[in-house]
Amino acid sequence: MLIRRIASAAILIPLVGLMVYLGEWPFAAAIALVGLLAGYEYLALLRRLDLHPSFPLALLLLLCAIADAQWPTLGILQWALWPGVALLLAEQVFRRNRPGSLASWAAAFAGALYVGLGLSYFVRLRAMDQGLVWVAVVLIGTWVSDSGAYFVGVAMGKRRLAPEISPKKSWEGVWGGLVTGVATVWAMAWLLLGLPHWQGILMGLALVIAATLGDLTESVIKRQAGVKDSGALIPGHGGMLDRVDSLLFVAPAVYYCSMLFALL
Repeated sequence: MLIRRIASAAILIPLVGLMVYLGEWPFAAAIALVGLLAGYEYLALLRRLDLHPSFPLALLLLLCAIADAQWPTLGILQWALWPGVALLLAEQVFRRNRPGSLASWAAAFAGALYVGLGLSYFVRLRAMDQGLVWVAVVLIGTWVSDSGAYFVGVAMGKRRLAPEISPKKSWEGVWGGLVTGVATVWAMAWLLLGLPHWQGILMGLALVIAATLGDLTESVIKRQAGVKDSGALIPGHGGMLDRVDSLLFVAPAVYYCSMLFALL
């Protein structure tokens, strides 16, 4: 398992780095592809709950959220929200009052925004001044925090964090992720973005909290669906949704931190 994880990472990390470096439409297109894959896995999990979401409509709304970040002056999401709500609900009419129709509608709409809006903040961050660094903070900070939580949890984990949701996560792992994540974000914020120390520490705290919540929330979805992984797309890592669950929360958190710091 570990060898497969390392091999997959060795392929994906340079590819991700290239897309982040290129920015503009190649980066937005890559984010859209990630969104489609993660969104498809989410909708497939709903099927396991005996729900029947509309894949085409939900994925289209997801793409609109990402496109809105790429072309903010067009107001794409503003135009798409009501049709998305209405069409996803109207689609249930053709299911003839099948049990779970309202839940299917609500879960499809919520999931499209959960994945689409979460990923859209990557596009917004990349478009900022020093956007390359801001995206790097999200990715590297999250990866280092996750690694710190994993290794400390394996070595020292005794007190379960949320046993009914994610039995392997421990409070010791959380503290390991907190130390490594905050230290990494603080260093990058200070050395690469020129932010004051307190802002780097605050952003590091926000990142670690967001990453932990993002991971746990996807675990709730998987527990409800009765699966360990959202898919098997990436050898040793599970599905695409498994890879971006933390990032769906971290990217918005870092973006809002950047907006707050700009006002100070």
